[in-house]
Parts: sequence; C-alpha cells; structure tokens
Amino acid sequence: MKEKTTPANKNPLKQLEDLLDLYLGQKAPALPDNFKETIVNLAPWLIIVMVVLASPAIFAVLGIGTFLAPFSFFGGVKYGATFSLYLLLLAVSLILEIIAVPGLFKRTAQSWRLVFYSTLVSAVSSLSHGNIGNFIISTGISLYVLFQVKKYYIN
Repeated sequence: MKEKTTPANKNPLKQLEDLLDLYLGQKAPALPDNFKETIVNLAPWLIIVMVVLASPAIFAVLGIGTFLAPFSFFGGVKYGATFSLYLLLLAVSLILEIIAVPGLFKRTAQSWRLVFYSTLVSAVSSLSHGNIGNFIISTGISLYVLFQVKKYYIN
C-alpha cells in the first residue's frame, strides 16, 4: 500500500524548501521581473566564471591542504578536523554547482534544486569554519535571490 505524503513524513529538505519558498519567495518583497530574468540568464555564466577564477586557488588549497593535512592535527584535533570538513564541504558545493550548470541553461527545476543544495552546503561550511557573519549575510542573500527566481525554472 502506497503511503500518502503528509507534512509529518515529507522529506526534511523539501519541508525546508517549502518554508523558505513561503517566506523568501512569496512573502518577502519581490525583485522586479526584469531583474529576475537577468539573474536567471546570467546565473550559469556567473557560475562558470567563478569556477574558472577560483580553480587556481582551489587547486592550491587542495594541494597545500593535502600536503599539510597530517600536520594540521598538531594544532589540535579540532582544528584538523574542522579544516578537513571545510575542504570537503567546499568541494561538494563546487561539484553541485558545476553539475547544475547545463540544467541552468535549460532552466530545469532539478538544476535550481542543485544550486539550492549547494547554498545549504556552503552555509554548513561557513558554520563549521566559525564564520557566522558570512553565514548570515551570504546565505541570506543567496537564499533570497534563489527563491525569488524559483518560478523561472520548469518543474
């Protein structure tokens, strides 16, 4: 027997998405439609540019991080584990955005959802690194813009 989807047994990420959609997509002051259209058109290109510009730094951090990872634990297990977690979350976020790019050009709902997940991973990364200011400001702005343009992506 197939179970009905109720709020009690719905996926927690879907519940979070619905809650954020209500407050950031519907109740929050709306961006102008032409601005939303511009964001949707530029988003895949901005991700590509940011990945290209960040690649040397990412490879350097990963290379240095890999080399120095055993030594990071000399600063204490907490620092070493936090640094490793930060690098792992950075890689996951970047991979999600790269995977989303082709779908962003086609305006698919799945690609929008991948960028949403990438934003959540970045938020966890900011928290794990202890960067509360970045967590509040960049996560808030990213989620607001994401939910303002959500309707432009096909379900």
